[in-house]
Amino acid sequence: MREIENSVRDELRRRVLSRGGSADYRDVDVFRSVENLLRRAADRPDEYALLPEFLGPETDWRLETSIRFSSHRRTTGPFLIFAKRRILMPLMRWLFEYNVDNFRRQERMNRILVSCVEELAIENARLRRDLGQLAERSGLHL
Repeated sequence: MREIENSVRDELRRRVLSRGGSADYRDVDVFRSVENLLRRAADRPDEYALLPEFLGPETDWRLETSIRFSSHRRTTGPFLIFAKRRILMPLMRWLFEYNVDNFRRQERMNRILVSCVEELAIENARLRRDLGQLAERSGLHL
């Protein structure tokens, strides 16, 4: 099984390099490290991420892909909502349906990128901790 995974990874690495990917990917270990980071970021559920805790309520930052009609007008409000639902919405449905898929793709991309940033922050924190411990043992001041 490990041989199959290595074969698939090497083929992916060759394809990325042939399309002009980073020259650093010639190093198998660098490519494996980057691939592992991206896989962890893409596979991690949102509830395990730290950044959403800083962003506040999900309604403030999550993309809204559904259309909700409302009005603050008491007398003309029901008529306006009726007109929006029955007249404007059918006219704009094609645009909405076209964009909703793009919104979903963008939301997935944003989630993966935020997860990557968080993974890199974790890795950076570990490296700083390890470097500090190493410096402490050798008597160096960083």
